[in-house]
Amino acid sequence: MIRLVSVLVLGLGVTLAGCNTVAGLGKDIQKGGQVLQDAAKK
Repeated sequence: MIRLVSVLVLGLGVTLAGCNTVAGLGKDIQKGGQVLQDAAKK
């Protein structure tokens, strides 16, 4: 039982870390796109 709970907690941690990483990547890409848009306006 303890082993099952440990595996579930570990899996949840990995999933949440992956989501956070993808969200950060999306923000970086969005920021880069904004820079390109600003440059195109000038």
